[in-house]
Amino acid sequence: MKIADALICTFPSFSFEFFSPKSDEQMAQLLETIGKLRRLEPLYVSVTYGAGGSTRARTIEVVTRIKREFGIEAMAHLTCVGASQHELREVLDRLASDGVKNIMALRGDPPRGAKDFRPAPDGFAHASELIAFIRANYDLSIGGACYPEGHFEGATGRRADLDEDVRHLVTKVNAGAQFLVTQLFYENERYLSFVERARAAGIRVPIIPGIMPIVNVDSIPRIAKMSGSNIPASLIHELERRVGNPEAVVELGVAYATLQCAELLRLGAPGIHFYTLNRSPATSAILSALKIMEPWRGVKRET
Repeated sequence: MKIADALICTFPSFSFEFFSPKSDEQMAQLLETIGKLRRLEPLYVSVTYGAGGSTRARTIEVVTRIKREFGIEAMAHLTCVGASQHELREVLDRLASDGVKNIMALRGDPPRGAKDFRPAPDGFAHASELIAFIRANYDLSIGGACYPEGHFEGATGRRADLDEDVRHLVTKVNAGAQFLVTQLFYENERYLSFVERARAAGIRVPIIPGIMPIVNVDSIPRIAKMSGSNIPASLIHELERRVGNPEAVVELGVAYATLQCAELLRLGAPGIHFYTLNRSPATSAILSALKIMEPWRGVKRET
């Protein structure tokens, strides 16, 4: 199944993102999580690429096992980091031969310790170049990333100008990206404003919001640094009030994310992409509640 085709006739779509495990123990935990989330019938799941392609082999193994053992459509992330065109072609050939039909094509973050992104010799400097390469050489469905609050370079602290970012996104879509998944965010207005700017620029592909509930107060600085997303002061305040009570923190994080998802779906977002951190309880609770509420009933999807 190609995700781009499935999105046309599926509303709303629900999908999960997992990071590629670095050890056999993490692999076992991930497979257990997938088994638990399978009953929620995701349209697809995606598996990230380790920094610098460090988990390349694991990513390939995971996506093929998900398809084979769980019968769930799986999408592999692929980045430009540290990879020549020849190396990228080898990965794509392997994925295609294993029956993988979907790729999330990304530039990727600079390697640890590097301030700026530098392409590998004979590699690509931008996601749009990787997307065009895949489109020209493979019959695959291609997803791309987008950033409601502007692309954030964590190493430099630089945030792209919002209009500049949309112009880059137009290039990415014109190169062949068939659907987009956003960076995580905690204020729905950021997503809604972003979609409005993207549509005004002529982008018509589905723009799927990415959601990650905060279930640990200690993770707030890391989330902010990693994503550049603004976390509302009121949410931080309520989370900090629950320091020392982990269960209360999880309950609040799940409740906030559930309300966030329900509003997005009521306003026509095409679905929700959950950043799971390879754990099932929070995602399971949120999606189970949404399926009971059905906030999308009678709603016309945004795209």
